[in-house]
Amino acid sequence: MIFINFKAYKEGFGKNALELAKIAEEVAERSGVYIAVAVNHLDLPVIAKSVRIDVFAQHIDAVEFGSYTGAVNAEMIKEYGAKGSLINHSERRLKLADIDFCVSKLKKLGMISIVCTNNVATTAAVSALKPDFVAVEPPELIGSGIAVSKAEPEVVERAVASAKKICKEVKVLCGAGITKREDYVRALELGADGVLLASGVVKAKDQKKALEELVGLS
Repeated sequence: MIFINFKAYKEGFGKNALELAKIAEEVAERSGVYIAVAVNHLDLPVIAKSVRIDVFAQHIDAVEFGSYTGAVNAEMIKEYGAKGSLINHSERRLKLADIDFCVSKLKKLGMISIVCTNNVATTAAVSALKPDFVAVEPPELIGSGIAVSKAEPEVVERAVASAKKICKEVKVLCGAGITKREDYVRALELGADGVLLASGVVKAKDQKKALEELVGLS
């Protein structure tokens, strides 16, 4: 499983975002690999209507409808076609109570939660909330080009073990620095169900080629 976070990169915004989402759709269909994209709130409605792969929001706020200026809740992203949302990314940290709220809300709405964590202890704590996925991403490796599956493989192994011990159903993603097929394969060998990546594809000179290489089409 491959989840691509477009972040707020220029290459992953507006027309560029739509083009990349369509590339992801094409590569997913040709390879048979599950590929999903996480896009910004502005692009979400257009992309969700334009592709057949799953589209996720990059963040939701732990609020109901009400006087919350600038907030985006789970109901809003569902209305525009999101499959679910990333929660607690290292660039958008939340309190544990807010993570719990978001996971519960998404579950109630029949949506998927992907909670990002930065170490084994946090992974264990979050797994108790029973999200659909936990994505382990040591902050110091994000965007570094150094894959956590190489630099800190024990983090992946221990995170998978701790998550499964607490919630057998939770799936574990490996994030931070994933850029090449060998990183992806190594993550799976360490017990992860898939990977969460961003710059390795979004900021690649040839996005299609980068994604094709990742899934083994070239």
